[in-house]
Amino acid sequence: MLTFFDAVKRILVGQPFRNDHFRRESLPKRTALPVFSVSALSSVAYAPDEIILTLALAGVAALTLSPWVGLGVVVVLLVIVASYRQAVFAFPTGGSDYEISSRNLGDRAGVTVASALLVDYVLTVAVSMSSAAHYIISAFPALRDGETIFAVAGVAILVLLNLRGVRRGSRAIAIPAYIFMVSILGMCAIGLIRSVNGTLGKAPSADLEIIPQAGFDSGLVGLAGALLVLRAFSTGAAALTGLEGPGGNVQSFQKPKRRNAATTLLLVGVIAGAMTAGVIYLARVTRVHLVQDPATQLRRDGAPLPDDYVQNPVVGQLAATIFNDGSLLFVVVVASTALVLVLASHAAFSGFPTLASTLAVDRFLPKQLRARGDRLTFSNGIIALGIAAIVLILIFDADVTALVQLYIVGVFVSFTLTQLGLVRHWTKELRSTPDSSARFRMMKSRLINLIGFALTAAVLVVVLVTKFRYGAWIAVLAIVILALLMLATHAHYNKVEQELTIEADHVSKALPSRVHAVILVSHVRKPVLRALAFARASRPSKIDAIVVDVDQEETRRTLQDWERYRIPVPVTVLASPYRDTISPILEYIRTIRSESPRDLVVVYIPEYVVGKWWEQLMHNQTALRIKARLHFEPGVMVASVPWQLASSEASRKYQDL
Repeated sequence: MLTFFDAVKRILVGQPFRNDHFRRESLPKRTALPVFSVSALSSVAYAPDEIILTLALAGVAALTLSPWVGLGVVVVLLVIVASYRQAVFAFPTGGSDYEISSRNLGDRAGVTVASALLVDYVLTVAVSMSSAAHYIISAFPALRDGETIFAVAGVAILVLLNLRGVRRGSRAIAIPAYIFMVSILGMCAIGLIRSVNGTLGKAPSADLEIIPQAGFDSGLVGLAGALLVLRAFSTGAAALTGLEGPGGNVQSFQKPKRRNAATTLLLVGVIAGAMTAGVIYLARVTRVHLVQDPATQLRRDGAPLPDDYVQNPVVGQLAATIFNDGSLLFVVVVASTALVLVLASHAAFSGFPTLASTLAVDRFLPKQLRARGDRLTFSNGIIALGIAAIVLILIFDADVTALVQLYIVGVFVSFTLTQLGLVRHWTKELRSTPDSSARFRMMKSRLINLIGFALTAAVLVVVLVTKFRYGAWIAVLAIVILALLMLATHAHYNKVEQELTIEADHVSKALPSRVHAVILVSHVRKPVLRALAFARASRPSKIDAIVVDVDQEETRRTLQDWERYRIPVPVTVLASPYRDTISPILEYIRTIRSESPRDLVVVYIPEYVVGKWWEQLMHNQTALRIKARLHFEPGVMVASVPWQLASSEASRKYQDL
């Protein structure tokens, strides 16, 4: 079994890397821009869609507000970029949201931010891959209803690629991201020019009538209308995901690191804002109609749409309108958008395992997430992220709208606490800085972060109020549960550390007064003789052999063989009226411990080493149960004595290759 899975692992993952194979890349701005901002840039593929389809609940007239909602999102985006630029100067070596919050607000705040980020990474993969699947369907309508399959397959492929150790900073990532940026900005520029000179046509969905949902028959009026606008804004705020990327990776930039990171942050903000605003404006000008449920909300000439109708995303409809459906430029826009969404998922496969490893080092997550695997990647973190994302995609059937409702909560939890942490940081720095010019810069930075905190906190409240019942409660629950689990894990590791710390008088107590060896015997065979030889070679103070009498005839033959071979070790028969093997052994060992509490009891257990998986099922089961139970007994050690059967030889040779 082991050899088979090891062979499969080598085929899929590749041969292990030596430690000296690991290298940290120092990236120029031109490469760092797409690498660290691909999540933020890719959100233009779905954030405008969510604004439009949310407003569409109130009918066509409500869509006139979409540019204003988009403008609000862009304003928040630029404020957050300015705020994170202050983090670059506050933490020259790079500070993630988790580190900033932990240092300035304490472990509880840090764990809350970390939980939000981990949930956000999972949702980034689920949302991005689901959105990419929808773009594939828009280009190939014949594949309709295959979104879930494409999304799950995409995540599985990304898991394998990241387990193999694909680098983030390679041209394979930077070039497609630049193609995406150029294609979207170029499409927006051409669309704006054609809009000004009057040659811009209407979107493929412009002739469709939108039926308002119940409660919005009068449009955006009253409290319900105001809440719908706020809900559209909070959903569109998904465009802000990943903005913090360059600020948390300052050390990955070429020198001067801080200046390059700050410049990249600014570029990300300008490009992402321009793309988001351009797409939303053109969607309004071309009358893109997008709804949550086309079957009930859309009509053509008063009649329902056919069952095979495919609702294309906003970017796809704009590309078809500006460049003509099926043209080369249309294909470039749609293909680059789908590819950049995949790259956003790929970026999460670097961020999630790295953060999980940091949390494991800080004892907030299991230690298994701390170490790098065969290919110098955080394999356990990659696998955990892949499984979680696939589960979400399957549960929500790759529905981007449903997934986005969960998405933005974690983003603004981390934004808000990070900005508060930066305000606290500048306040502490001001207390110890006498220089007036330095104090002025710090006060300016603190003011920017204070504005950022107020704005992100307000958006977080809006998100919770408007989206809680639509699925945001799931993200809140996941963040709370994950944070509590991390705190419990931290408490456990601290308790273990406290118990294992060497005290002043512990060394003198560590040595046992005597060693009592106990050999478990079922039949007198070669493995038992080897266990006896090993036990005698260790020169214990006392040595016993014990036989549990579960079958009187078998016990009689064992004792006869013991005498016949003249084995110079006393043997004790333990009664077992209920045919239980473990209880008599435990009672015997506890008797030894009660009579001599400082004695060390070493139990020798003969075991078979087999080469085939099905052979393991036929041997060693009783030994496994005994070992598992003895591990809970104080002052008792278990020594497994292996006996290699012939079938293990082939397995051993394979392992030596």
